[in-house]
Amino acid sequence: MNLAKEYDEKAAALSINQFDPPRCFELAGKRFEFVIDTGEETGDAVLNFIDETTVEWSIRGGETLKADKYECRKADDWTYLVSYCISDKTPRENHTWVIDKEQMLVTFLRCSLGENPYYPYLIESHWGFGYIKEEGKPHTDLRRHGFSTDPIGTSVKWVYGHRLATVHIYHDPHWYRITYPKMPPGQKEDEKTFNEEMNEVLKILPSSDEPCYYVKIKDGMYFVSLTEQNMEKLLGDKVGFRSDTLCFLDNWHRMYSVGRGFGTITEDGVDREVFIMIGKYGVPEEVDEHFFTDPVPYRV
Repeated sequence: MNLAKEYDEKAAALSINQFDPPRCFELAGKRFEFVIDTGEETGDAVLNFIDETTVEWSIRGGETLKADKYECRKADDWTYLVSYCISDKTPRENHTWVIDKEQMLVTFLRCSLGENPYYPYLIESHWGFGYIKEEGKPHTDLRRHGFSTDPIGTSVKWVYGHRLATVHIYHDPHWYRITYPKMPPGQKEDEKTFNEEMNEVLKILPSSDEPCYYVKIKDGMYFVSLTEQNMEKLLGDKVGFRSDTLCFLDNWHRMYSVGRGFGTITEDGVDREVFIMIGKYGVPEEVDEHFFTDPVPYRV
């Protein structure tokens, strides 16, 4: 049996979450209390991991815990990415946490639809930074995770599966750009078609620039969050992806990353909710200089 031939199509069908690592169950049975004292989302917060799939949570000092299904992945031995969507909430909302047990720090990202009256699919991002409470031990370290310019000047090919890769260009503290790699000779035609189609879509736009946040977690680890807002404003449902937001906990020591996707896909006029976990591997990629120097056409 040729295993590569046997499983090629099945693996490729997983698309952007083909390399998603197994779920992490290490937090099951643990309770975390956070002090979010920096950013928009300030206040006490709680994550109480009931078991391998359910977390009780509260934010901004709320006393009532709500239960939702969560996903957890690890970026290194000490750092966890936790994400869940709030059930029965309209418009939809996603919470994503970076729990850094090495430094006893935490980052909170709240993403919500429906805040912009002109673009109901548009997703906005709200941030909070703080520390993990330890019983009987005051937290005296004033440092927090925070926004960073360290990734600026970087271009990297992120590989999500054996057929899917994108090239990210981090050229500005508030924006990123994307392109799709050129296919080598002998590549399958359906792969060529996908990349060529996506590059053609990008040509329709003034640029591929989208809003992006870069957060430093520790040496060699950054939390990068981007949202396809301009594509939504200009193309709407023409490409299917509706202001999807992607966030990645990038481990540059190992050149891999774990992340989550949240948003909407519209196909034949029908909306489908998106909430997926993602794994990817990095390969340094040279790009034309203009990717770093072209002005952002969406700002004055």
